[in-house]
Amino acid sequence: MQILPRSEYPTVACIIPSYNEAENLARLVPMIDATLQPLSSHYYIIVVDDGSSDGTSATAVALARQYPVRLLQLSRNFGKESAITAGLDHVDTDVVILMDADCQHPVELLPVFLKHWKDGYDMIYGVISDRGNESLLKRKATGWFYSLLSRTASIPIIPNAGDFRLFDRQVVTALKILGERTRFMKGLYSWVGFRSIGVPYQPAPRFAGRSQFPMLQLYRLAVTGLTSFSDIPLRIWSGVGVLVSLCSIAFGLFIWIRTLVYGVDLPGWATLTVSTTLLGGIQLISIGILGEYIGRIFTEVKGRPTYLVRYRHGFQPKHDE
Repeated sequence: MQILPRSEYPTVACIIPSYNEAENLARLVPMIDATLQPLSSHYYIIVVDDGSSDGTSATAVALARQYPVRLLQLSRNFGKESAITAGLDHVDTDVVILMDADCQHPVELLPVFLKHWKDGYDMIYGVISDRGNESLLKRKATGWFYSLLSRTASIPIIPNAGDFRLFDRQVVTALKILGERTRFMKGLYSWVGFRSIGVPYQPAPRFAGRSQFPMLQLYRLAVTGLTSFSDIPLRIWSGVGVLVSLCSIAFGLFIWIRTLVYGVDLPGWATLTVSTTLLGGIQLISIGILGEYIGRIFTEVKGRPTYLVRYRHGFQPKHDE
């Protein structure tokens, strides 16, 4: 496949989804600016304030006086996936870089990302090489999640590849036309395809504050990922239903034969109680799994926007409403 030559100094937009990250932004933005200056003919940084309760928006506006910073302030906290979508909807550059605001993504890799882009890759993503600085519970849960998702998803999803990425304009255009309201961006990155390559990196310690992704939110994101890209949970419980039915038929035949041979010797109260509660539990679990998929359908058919913007700063008039 022939690869068209790409600009030596492309236009670049860097999206930073932020939730209560004022202190980190004050450190991260100058670092990004210093890194991109020799690499791009024109660049800007979009801070997406996802309903922060600290001074994230005020910090972004203050930084805009010295750096090419633009601000998207969402009307409330819609979640990181929606904040990323908002940023992608407001870019118009050759290249788009996505970074977290906590200073854990190394800006030193941006030249490497851009070199791979010039070599013809459309998507370059960072792959965490070591999760030793995370808690044991989070490491185990992340490993189980990616293992399960890789076995059940209809598309390959790269383990330990997060939101630290560079996109070509074609990839951004493809992501924009996807209409899901409930989004699992790591799955969508894989779904759109394009020529991709991973770059290993070791996340730096968080500069300030604490993680804005508690375990409950990570669990919800994992459920979204499984239900968005796999129907295996539904198929598993169909198989469980068949298995339970076969076991019930076999047990019924056993009782019938035993009654014919030995007569009725036990009332069977324990057996009846255990089987009833077991089947009841299986039915409730299967209804819950089915409900997750129906809930996703319900969210999609309502057609509500993925996000709402309360305030914009630094954008051209064509983005203003």
